[in-house]
Amino acid sequence: MNIKQLLPGLTVLAAILLMLGIFIPAVSASSSSTTLKVDILKHEPYPAEIGEYVSVWVKIDNFASQRSDDVTIELVPEYPFYLDSPRNAQKNFGILPPTSTGIHEFRLFVDEDARPGVGTIKVRYQGESGGAWIEESFDIRVGTDTFDSRGTLELVSARTEPSVLMPGDIGTVILEMRNSASGQTIVLDGTEYDTNARIQAASLAGNGFIEVLSDSYRGDGVLGPGDIINIHYTVEVDEDAPVGTHLIGFSLIGSSHSYNANWQVPVRIDSQSSLKVIPSGSLELENGVGTLEFDVANVHSAALSSVSVRLESDDMRFSPAEYFIGTMESDELFTIDIKAESISNSNSTNTVNVIASYRNGPNNHEYTVDTLEVRSVDAPGGSGAALIVFLLVVVAAGAGAFYYRKKKMNKNEKEEE
Repeated sequence: MNIKQLLPGLTVLAAILLMLGIFIPAVSASSSSTTLKVDILKHEPYPAEIGEYVSVWVKIDNFASQRSDDVTIELVPEYPFYLDSPRNAQKNFGILPPTSTGIHEFRLFVDEDARPGVGTIKVRYQGESGGAWIEESFDIRVGTDTFDSRGTLELVSARTEPSVLMPGDIGTVILEMRNSASGQTIVLDGTEYDTNARIQAASLAGNGFIEVLSDSYRGDGVLGPGDIINIHYTVEVDEDAPVGTHLIGFSLIGSSHSYNANWQVPVRIDSQSSLKVIPSGSLELENGVGTLEFDVANVHSAALSSVSVRLESDDMRFSPAEYFIGTMESDELFTIDIKAESISNSNSTNTVNVIASYRNGPNNHEYTVDTLEVRSVDAPGGSGAALIVFLLVVVAAGAGAFYYRKKKMNKNEKEEE
């Protein structure tokens, strides 16, 4: 075979390799970038002041199950914003592990001739060097909205609904804020100020296992002395979140720069294996039928609703098919009885799966609690008793036949006499 015969095949192979070399990196980069999510965590001061610098914190989350190898973000400001230096436009995080977050602070200058309103910045990001860039736009409020009030906001309480979350759950974080002032005015250095308080902006930031689904809160109202406001955020717990108390950041922009604040909000996460189903009686059936008794315990640290238990086996029937219990408080114990009937060989051991389901707030959960072995045996003395009854019937029948025959013979003898 000469080179002219090989040339067409080599040309096709080279074309295929060239296409793969172009296509595969593009797909890889695209898939890496699309597993990332970028957002503005906060900016201070709020609103950005005309003719001054504003700090903007950009966060990027990797919500995939695999790491991103070379994550970079780039800030692209538009008028009236300018970067303090073009060299500071990009931030390379390098490797970003699964369910982790990178945060970087950018410094922007607000043009002196800017007008109050809303300005726009763009954030570009990519998952690996040379990969595709994805761009998103965000608004930043510009103005001079600082207020000469002296009311102080305090975080009164932080709770979740449901009160304890589980991996995979969607819940609500409820933050109760109060203006701690007790009077209408206060005098400082000879000057009288009102004690109103304002929440200009408030944001909740998740961690590697808790994602905040809600946008930042924007408030334009006034809280008088002693007034209370509840701020709600929807959050989602990762399926692999470890059990324990997780802290997520809550940032508040108040009446002026001096009244901004940050808190750590606790969120409790418990295991999905919240029910114990314990056999409290024998796991044997007599002659293929019987009743199985179980103690059901709620070991979760809060109440569960719509609790039910069912048994599943290829060789048995159960009644009821699913035992509905309803709401169970924490540490509550409930005893259930389920009738069972073997539909296979009566002298066999059958595998039975114990499955529990419940609701934690609006979230449905179901899992296999345990796998048990249930034996079907003959009732004690069951065969012997049946044999005795049979023999008694035979003896009684024989005795009756003998008595009848004897009586008939006596009657015949009398007639002959």
